[in-house]
Amino acid sequence: MGLMKSRGVVLDPSPQAEQEDLDMLVTGLRSGDPDLRRMAARDLIGFPAATQALGDQLRVEEDPQALDSIMNTLGCLGTPEAVELLLPCLRSSDPFRRNQAIEVLKGLPQVVAAFIEDLLADPDPDVRIFTVNVLESLKHPMVVSWLTDVIQTDQHINVCATALDLLVELADESCLPALYEAAKRFPNEPYFEFTINMAIDSVLEGKGRAE
Repeated sequence: MGLMKSRGVVLDPSPQAEQEDLDMLVTGLRSGDPDLRRMAARDLIGFPAATQALGDQLRVEEDPQALDSIMNTLGCLGTPEAVELLLPCLRSSDPFRRNQAIEVLKGLPQVVAAFIEDLLADPDPDVRIFTVNVLESLKHPMVVSWLTDVIQTDQHINVCATALDLLVELADESCLPALYEAAKRFPNEPYFEFTINMAIDSVLEGKGRAE
């Protein structure tokens, strides 16, 4: 096995040593000791081949610190495969697991973007709401377009309201047709009507200043 510094830095770069280090860390990831699982997950950042092992442990992990370490490592790996392993956490009834996954996904805009449309079409409105929460910090050029699609087409008032809350901060003149159309969708929802009007006023005020 290659000599290792703290935090799993491999000094012997040979393929055999690297495989031995990987095997040792995966064994630690499956340990009955949560501290050992946490450290092993942390040190697997440099091992893309451990992606599935991390996902397998993610499904059963109950220790918050180990769970956080696993999710952070998957986020650092940042591959589509890693994202796919994180997405089921959006369905979790555990707020910590769900919120940690949302935070990690927010940091992977280019990879997560490929999954957004399917997530926004998920039959579970909670998943769609959590997806909008991901969009809140997702630096991607399609965010406004995704949000306007939600307020125009989603049938669940809470999903639309969540999207609208975010759209108020991001809307520009191109959003006006969608906002006017959405205003007709839930006529008996005062909060929705109020937020729509606030978004429209914000866009018009910004347009006025620009002119």
